[in-house]
Amino acid sequence: MNLFKRFKGIFNRENERRQTSQSAIPFRLNLLLWIVALLLLALGIRLFYLQVLNGTSYKALVKQSDTTTETNNVQRGMIYDSTGKVLVGNQAHQAITYTKGSTVTDADMYKVANRLGNYIKVNTERLTDRNQIDYYLADTSHLKKVEKVAHIKNGATSSYDDAVKYLNHHPKFFHLDEAEKNKAMIYGAMSGAYSLSTINIKATGVTAKELSEVGEHLSELPGVKIGTAWTRNYPQGKDIQSLVGTVTTTGLPSDTQNELLAQGYSRNDNVGASYLEKLFQATLAGSKSQTEVSTTGNKTTTKLKYAGKKGDNLVLTINGEFQKKVQSILESNYSSAGNAYSSGVYAVVMNPNTGAIYAMAGIDRNPKTGKETVDQIGAINHPIVLGSVVKPATLMAGLMTGVITPSNNVLTDKPIKVAGTSVKASWFNKSGSANMALTAPEALEVSSNSYMMQVLMKIGGMKYSYDTQITLKPSIFTKMRYYYNMFGLGVKTGIDLPGETVGYKGAADQSHIGSALDLSYGNYDAYTVIQLAQYMSTIANGGYKLLPYVVKQIRETNSDGSLGKVQSETEPQVQSVIDAPKSYFNLIHQGLYLVTHGTNTYVTAGKLKDVTPSISGKTGTAETVSEGHETTTLSFAGYAPSNNPQVVVALSIPGSTNDDGGANITMAREIFAAYWKYVAGKPSSN
Repeated sequence: MNLFKRFKGIFNRENERRQTSQSAIPFRLNLLLWIVALLLLALGIRLFYLQVLNGTSYKALVKQSDTTTETNNVQRGMIYDSTGKVLVGNQAHQAITYTKGSTVTDADMYKVANRLGNYIKVNTERLTDRNQIDYYLADTSHLKKVEKVAHIKNGATSSYDDAVKYLNHHPKFFHLDEAEKNKAMIYGAMSGAYSLSTINIKATGVTAKELSEVGEHLSELPGVKIGTAWTRNYPQGKDIQSLVGTVTTTGLPSDTQNELLAQGYSRNDNVGASYLEKLFQATLAGSKSQTEVSTTGNKTTTKLKYAGKKGDNLVLTINGEFQKKVQSILESNYSSAGNAYSSGVYAVVMNPNTGAIYAMAGIDRNPKTGKETVDQIGAINHPIVLGSVVKPATLMAGLMTGVITPSNNVLTDKPIKVAGTSVKASWFNKSGSANMALTAPEALEVSSNSYMMQVLMKIGGMKYSYDTQITLKPSIFTKMRYYYNMFGLGVKTGIDLPGETVGYKGAADQSHIGSALDLSYGNYDAYTVIQLAQYMSTIANGGYKLLPYVVKQIRETNSDGSLGKVQSETEPQVQSVIDAPKSYFNLIHQGLYLVTHGTNTYVTAGKLKDVTPSISGKTGTAETVSEGHETTTLSFAGYAPSNNPQVVVALSIPGSTNDDGGANITMAREIFAAYWKYVAGKPSSN
């Protein structure tokens, strides 16, 4: 009985446990179901919000795409000589480049610059104080520090500018070490780039180690790539740089930066810095490539929109081999002129029938230090008192004003003395012991100063007698310069090179009236050698003043890299025609022939008599003062062949101390010989 009760009790307790368990399960299940229901309700509400209330806007956001265009530099056009040889080419280099994204912030660039600076080293010579300040303030902690010290209100519109101003006035507030300067230079380059434009962070001298390290960390350097950059090379020698100019290697030049920025260049673009490279920048630069970058949602795709166009090429009238030879002739003969106080030597070789320049050579010399540098462009921007080479123009002035004629032009060479001035005489007749009657051609043959002064006085209406009062008026300067200008002396030639100067005009008032006599034989005003070449060309061709030029053609590039079709070609341009009878020019031509072939004891360039083809020309010996010493400027201008001029040579050596050495004549002789050898070959006529 007790056992039965005991079993019954166990059974009842088990039932109770089962009932309790069964009652607990539905409660938990119900709680879970309620939680699920609430979550589903929240999800439904969210879906309702997204799909019903804002579905349209979110669909638009998903489909939204952003399209921008990246630009990249192309290879610069090359410069060729007249025979098709490359004077200025391009050399490809592996480079570290950076493309600035459209949403990139200063903070982003600061991070990239710091990382990239750990892998490459750039040239920091052009690092400015502002570059360093901008880099320093790009760290927000530094900016806050400056704001605190300078009591600048944080967040104010001008807070950054105020911080820059403070650091400019307190340069010792911070100091960048060499590593930081390297990074500052990189940051400055990045900051100066336009959005979506590609610039070179390091274009040359990138080492294998730098390439390797940058390549390994490109994922950490957004915008940075390993690309290709081009720099100029000079297969015929670097001397040609002083004529064609150079290209910047560190971005836009400061003096033209704003102008170039307005034209769409980036601060870090390399452009022509001088002469032809600068003058023809738009032609040589070409057009940048364009890559379309499209972003749709999180997907970015790129598509080449325009491959870019290599810059067009310049073909010059310059013969590269001849150019080098002319430069060498100047260098090898310069010292024989006695150049202790000389400031240089310059030469131009020109086609008198077209204006094309075959060679332009020069040396600039510092009389104080003796340092010599190649200065080919000095022929257009270095005014020189040229001396007697001007005398043919004085004779033409006399002929055109009627004071002498082809049939009546005999004057006696004698020392000239007017009241208030010292005696002025010809080089061979300073004492009056060699007085002689001269025709106009003979006056050129012996280089008579007296003859030229008498012509000028006649033009000015002055009746001369020994020690008479000078009655010339200042208008004589204007009148004589009118005729000189007519031939190209004292006016810009208009050559297609920047930086040409007009020369120098001496004072032309009554107090300087005696200097008008010096003007008549080339010892007063100063002219450039390019003017001398144009002037002699005008005489050689019978009165046609032609525009000198060095750019013959602009041409495209073929797919194989060779010269392509002609875009434009320079045609000979006559600037003016001298309205004078042929008989006047014949008289001058006769005189220039006598200068080199005459038999007078005082002939000035007889050393050229035996040259074939025949040379006609005029020497010049102007009395000058250099570095406080009496010196002479030795000049020459002439053409060949005498009966059919095909080439003009003009040169000058200012500040010579050896006027008896004939350095000018020797240079001229060698240049003419080199012309027939390197440029023209056999002449068409002697």
